[in-house]
Amino acid sequence: MALRRLLLRPAARIRRGRRVSEAGGAGPGHGGRLWLFDLDNTLHDTSHAIFPQIDAGMTRAVMTALGVEADEANRLRKLYWQRYGATMIGLVRHHGVDPHAFLRDSHDFDVTTLVRAEKGLPAMLRALPGRKVLLTNAPLDYARAVLRHMGILRYFDSLWGIEEMRLHGEFRPKPSAALLRYVLAREGATPRQTVLVEDTLDNLRSARRIGLRTVHVYHPGTPFARGHRSRPSYVDLRVNSVTDLLLRRRPLRG
Repeated sequence: MALRRLLLRPAARIRRGRRVSEAGGAGPGHGGRLWLFDLDNTLHDTSHAIFPQIDAGMTRAVMTALGVEADEANRLRKLYWQRYGATMIGLVRHHGVDPHAFLRDSHDFDVTTLVRAEKGLPAMLRALPGRKVLLTNAPLDYARAVLRHMGILRYFDSLWGIEEMRLHGEFRPKPSAALLRYVLAREGATPRQTVLVEDTLDNLRSARRIGLRTVHVYHPGTPFARGHRSRPSYVDLRVNSVTDLLLRRRPLRG
């Protein structure tokens, strides 16, 4: 029981924007630019094998948390995702579900055989000037496991998972502009210094509205690319892979 209480302990043991300098991160003050990197379908190809695991895990976790059948679990998942941007938020608000237990249960799988990413990514992150921070709506433990498996955890100064995205007691994940401002304040950066690298256009649009530079990681030929053949005006740079940043970041200068 003592171990279970430890696992279910709320995020007080994980300070927001958790520093990872103990894992070899760059640390504060490493250049003037701050890079905010999304995780899923940005730093790695989640559609390859991980999304099906998350999809099944989310349904099972809702079924377990609420004692409902699969059809009802999927209905609620869709409803709360559309309304709040994350299924977890609806479960917390309307059903009193423990968010940390739900996140753990919904992402209870081994990522090591599922991750597919660019081979040059560690070298690109090492060579890219400025501090790197992970900003993902995914759970922190899952994000850390993926980064560690790819060998890039040490290049991130801090990690922001959905557990840390709380303002005034409410979860406020991306694309919340208030959340982005809060992250910048905690990271000691201005919008002009900061670039958001994302595959999700809604998040990039919100970032541009408060003055961030934006990079769209575009996946042509996938469902994510439908209806977005041209680069939106709020996107400064569109790339097909994160490693392209090292060669094509000129539009982001200034």
